Amino acid sequence: MMQTPPQPRPTAAPAAEAAADVQQKHDDELRGQNGGSGKDFPLKFCTVCASNQNRSMEAHLVLSLSQYPVISFGTGSAVRLPGPSIDKPNIYAFNSTTYDEMYNSLKEKDPRLYHANGLLGMLDRNRRIKGCPERWQDWKVGVPRKDGVEDGVVDVVVTCEERCWDIVVDDLTNRNSPLNRLVHIINIDIKDNHEEALVGGKGILELANMLSEAAREEREKAGPNFIRETVDGRVPDVLAKWQERFPGLPALWTVGYF
Repeated sequence: MMQTPPQPRPTAAPAAEAAADVQQKHDDELRGQNGGSGKDFPLKFCTVCASNQNRSMEAHLVLSLSQYPVISFGTGSAVRLPGPSIDKPNIYAFNSTTYDEMYNSLKEKDPRLYHANGLLGMLDRNRRIKGCPERWQDWKVGVPRKDGVEDGVVDVVVTCEERCWDIVVDDLTNRNSPLNRLVHIINIDIKDNHEEALVGGKGILELANMLSEAAREEREKAGPNFIRETVDGRVPDVLAKWQERFPGLPALWTVGYF
């Protein structure tokens, strides 16, 4: 869980304007960074953290800006955001409480505090990406969506901490593979703060680029005989090369089935 930083507490209006400017600059820098990989060969991604707020949503943003079909989830029992003290978190329901409602709730409670600790900036970003935080365990795989995952499945799930990875792996096992569709589940350990989420998002984008490049290579070699399994077999090698480039982001990998 993100920790509330120490004072000073700035006034609300300048902080809001500064946060919006920083977010817009960040988005502009990331837009299209992958050279069209998402558009040319759209591997589909899912990003997962505990509350579908910070790490998974930063990765969701950078992937979507680079034209990758992407969805995101949290694995907790509820959405928990820092409150005025460690024993008074702000708790919201998955799937029904929108990011906009959370933003307005915190802004009404204490705008200076929640601007200072970055929550309002984070929620403002999130509400521009999708409606509300979603819970992984409630996802009905195979059901069409309207956000680039029309067939209701993805090729790669990226979790942002090992606890979330364990939950995803166990949940897929308990679902008994109704679609018999292989999915790669990769955990990248990212600390739950704004700075590390930015670093992790860039690392996840680079991994998506490398996986998509491998997919394009296999498609070009196979031509009309291309099958997805040739890409699946290259994932461990791609991940090993990626890990050499990002040693500060420890990774785990396994496969599961939808």
